[in-house]
Amino acid sequence: MGVVILMLFCLTIHFAAFSEQIHARIERDSNTHLRRRVIDAKGGPESLIWVVQLSDLHFSAHHPDRALDFRALVGPALSMINPSLVLITGDLTDGKSKDLLIMKQDEEEWKEYQKVMEDVVKWSGLDKNIFYDLRGNHDNFGVPVVGGSFDFFSKYSINGQLGRSGKVNSITLQTGGRKHLFVGIDSTMSIGLRGPTNLFGHPTDQLLTEIDSELSQWNSQSVEPVTKISFGHFPLSFSALSSSEKSLKDIFLKHSLSAYLCGHLHTRFGKNLKRHHQLGHHFFQPNIHPTPLESAKNCSSMAVPPVEEFWEWEMGDWRKSRAMRMVAIDSGFVSFLDIDFKSGAKKIIILPTFPLDSRLMSTSSSLHNYECHSIDPSSYETVRALVFSVSPIISVVVRIYDSEPGNLNMVMEAPMSKHDDNSSRGDLYTALWNFKAFEDPSPVRYWLQIEAIDIMGRSSLTELRPFSINGLRGKLSWTWTEFIVMGCQWASLYYPILWTCLFFIFSILIVPKVLLTFTKGPYSYKSFCANKGFISGIAWILVELCRLSVVWFGMLGYLFYLILFPWFSGQVFTDGGERKYMTYKGWVVKIFGESKKLEFIGSPDIMVVVLSHLCFVVLPSILVAAALAAEKGGYRVEFLSRSGKKEDDYGSENNHRSNRGMTKFCVDKRWIRKILLVVCLVICWKHLKNCRALMKAYEMNPFLHFPGYGFSVPLLLAYTIYKTRGVQ
Repeated sequence: MGVVILMLFCLTIHFAAFSEQIHARIERDSNTHLRRRVIDAKGGPESLIWVVQLSDLHFSAHHPDRALDFRALVGPALSMINPSLVLITGDLTDGKSKDLLIMKQDEEEWKEYQKVMEDVVKWSGLDKNIFYDLRGNHDNFGVPVVGGSFDFFSKYSINGQLGRSGKVNSITLQTGGRKHLFVGIDSTMSIGLRGPTNLFGHPTDQLLTEIDSELSQWNSQSVEPVTKISFGHFPLSFSALSSSEKSLKDIFLKHSLSAYLCGHLHTRFGKNLKRHHQLGHHFFQPNIHPTPLESAKNCSSMAVPPVEEFWEWEMGDWRKSRAMRMVAIDSGFVSFLDIDFKSGAKKIIILPTFPLDSRLMSTSSSLHNYECHSIDPSSYETVRALVFSVSPIISVVVRIYDSEPGNLNMVMEAPMSKHDDNSSRGDLYTALWNFKAFEDPSPVRYWLQIEAIDIMGRSSLTELRPFSINGLRGKLSWTWTEFIVMGCQWASLYYPILWTCLFFIFSILIVPKVLLTFTKGPYSYKSFCANKGFISGIAWILVELCRLSVVWFGMLGYLFYLILFPWFSGQVFTDGGERKYMTYKGWVVKIFGESKKLEFIGSPDIMVVVLSHLCFVVLPSILVAAALAAEKGGYRVEFLSRSGKKEDDYGSENNHRSNRGMTKFCVDKRWIRKILLVVCLVICWKHLKNCRALMKAYEMNPFLHFPGYGFSVPLLLAYTIYKTRGVQ
């Protein structure tokens, strides 16, 4: 009997475990179904799809015009364009106070976003399911936990309402003989801090694994060609590495991604925020194209294009620029058009889909496709463009110009005819041409322009753009501001910059002290006047700081304080609660529902506070303090020489009378000191401005929550000014 009972008990346990596995599998399949969608792009033209991207809407309670313009302009535009997908890549709401200093969630802004999107979906006539919105860092300000009471994205966003709760979602658009895979990525912090220390994307190893899985979903299931595009909020230059030192770039290169669409940077740094990625890890990439391209023709049946490149295309914002982007994929050729709505609604929109802009095409695959004829040759036989208009189009003309003589000479003008398909999702215009006539070793010799005229007589011209039939790329360069935000991997640069800065500051404090203590070198104003050398001048200035012992030890102690102790404490979540503290490594917070602390959240995001303080407050303060001490030493020597007094008897009562007689001389001649005092005021103003911003952002009391950070530098400068005021 006991044996039977034991067997029944074991069977019960086994059945329970089996039921749990079945339930988990069903739940996983359900989540996969929500995460992965396949859409048939019905109607013509075949092998051509187009989508719309919007980014950085920043709907704000203090700027209602953003939502009003979005409702008035985007709905009609989407109705005219009829895209297969609408991608909204983050920062749906602003989450900032009127003075831009307090950054946390505002539910009223989210309610407005929900209402505006409902109106836009209704006005456009599109299916709500084709809208995909992502969380940006502004949508994550002060959100302690995803799914909590302050996670308004999960409640009011389209993704949240449709149950797309995962951080990765994929959509496959199918046309005749081709698949187009779009993978959306949410790489915001799992625990959202208030700004300004919430600036970077933070992909985890788990997230990278999910992205890898989504991008590979058709690798073994389809013989049809697949074009892969990913979209997210953060540029790769503002995305941190995972705990295993992996990056989004590694995954994208592995899957031969065509393009990564993102936002975040707006247009304040430039309108050319694009980057061509190839194999290799670089802290810096000096230009849009990292290395010159060399053709290595290998058209054997086993040869495939190397997985070594993809494009990153950051787009402008809706907040100020009123920008919208169209992305088209035509037989594997990816192109895009940025549309500016600042001047109002557009009556005609033209997006050339072939030939591609030679400056923005995937170069190695283009070379391989052309040299090895791996794409249907018919793809090259026509010039193609999508044309959208509120009124019927009566004429579309393509013009090609030759720039070789030094100016543009038109070498081809041809009418374009509308693609004949009654079930077409959009109007594709084509023109036959002899593409081989435009093969040239220069990728910028030939330029393309298309003009469309509607029945109302309105004309629209595309911008002139170079093209290269044989897959050679044109040159495109960054400005210095574009290089700073796109060409530098800031997440990887934080600690090298930090320790370099600290090493330099410690050096200018300790090295002169060692020289003064252990050597008898003539580090004085007189020796500087005798040698007139740059090195002797620097040595004299820094040694003079060492003679101000209180200031020198104060600066050294302050540096150790910044390294060893918390800088300040504040409220980092929307709901307030227990105060958290920040070090140079990040914020230390408690995990919700657990007793242990989660250390160093928000790194490298805190670099905006740490490096700003070290580079623009601490370092200049030390240098100006040294300069004030040196100015006093130099003036003392000049004063004694002009007054005819010896250093030995300086300080007697007679000398005080003589000093009073020299007051006018002191005021007239100490102009260097006056300049240094102005510099001190600038440093203190910068520091107090930073302190005010932090006080507002994290609800801090300067006397309680950051006395060391807030008052040390101004007090040391004030003491330095006091000690260097006279010649005693």
